[in-house]
Formats: sequence, C-alpha cells, structure tokens
Amino acid sequence: MTFILGLTGSIGMGKSTTASLFKKHGVPVYDADQTVHYLYRGRLAPLIEAAFPGSTNDGVVDRARLSAHVVGHPEKLKQLESIVHPVVQEEQDLFIQKHRHSPLIVLDIPLLFENGKDRHCDAVAVVSTDAATQRKRVMLREGMTEEKMDILLSRQMSDIEKRQRAQFLIDTSRDIPHAERQVVSILKTLSGR
Repeated sequence: MTFILGLTGSIGMGKSTTASLFKKHGVPVYDADQTVHYLYRGRLAPLIEAAFPGSTNDGVVDRARLSAHVVGHPEKLKQLESIVHPVVQEEQDLFIQKHRHSPLIVLDIPLLFENGKDRHCDAVAVVSTDAATQRKRVMLREGMTEEKMDILLSRQMSDIEKRQRAQFLIDTSRDIPHAERQVVSILKTLSGR
C-alpha cells in the first residue's frame, strides 16, 4: 500500500527545493502549485475569466490581473477557491491513482493544514527556517512587497503550529546538502516502517 507523505511549509521556507530532493531520490511528487499553474493555462482559464472578467490574457490566467480582483476581498477569494480547489483535487486524485503501486508518494501542498488536506496523508513533513531567512527569501520574489507578504502570511497557519502538528521536520536554514540529509533520513525511516 502506498504511503502518502504530505509536504508543506509557509512561504519562503524552502518547500520547492525540498520537494526536488524527494524527486532526486526517486519519489513521485505531486506539486499543487505546479498543477494550478498548468490548469491556469488550460482548463481553469475560461472558468476564472467567466467569474472574474479581464483576469486572463490570450486564454491564460494572468495572476496579476486575478490578484486585483481577489486581494483584499475575502468573499471573492472564496469564490476563486470554489472554482480552483475541486479541479486541483481531481488532478491530485489522478496522481495518487497513477502512482498507486509506489511504496511512497509526496503531496507538496502549500496550505496542507489550512485546507485539511493532512487528513488524507499518512504523515506530514514540514519545511521550516528562521523568520529572517524566510523574509529575505520571499522579498527576492518578483513583484513581492512587504504588504503582499503580510497578507500571504496572515492566511497561513503559524510555523510553530505547523511544526507541532508534523511528524517530520526539515530544517532549511543551512545549505541544500543539509536538507538532503534530512530527506534521506525520512526515507530511511519510512522504508523501515
């Protein structure tokens, strides 16, 4: 039976890099962000355009235009989530079905705890670093502002609570080889279960 490991962490914690380390070691990884990006270029674009006119450009969701519709409008954000989440869930279910013979799969989901997705995982690994490193990483992102970062963080469970709820912790405050050793340690632990 496939063991499902949820991988999560607040913005700027190093989750994408950590997911790539699991892939490097042969573990199938479902990337929720990548799935949304793919769907924004296809299946979801007309649905989002219908709900938020002017949010697409040449049939592709324009994230900046969409943000203008939903940022600061919780009811519109909920509307967007009601469009996006069911389709993303379908893609996740297809991924799990495709890899049903793998001993381990990783579900890389940013708001894993916040959206109750941890209930569908056998264990959760949280990626974490100190607040100063997190802020520095996030502020390097294109188009990021202090205000945007604060809004994003306000939607996320605190790092402390995530760490308390996780079965595994991956500290990304040092270099990539340090994070990789922690990934390998988790893989060894899970292979011996």
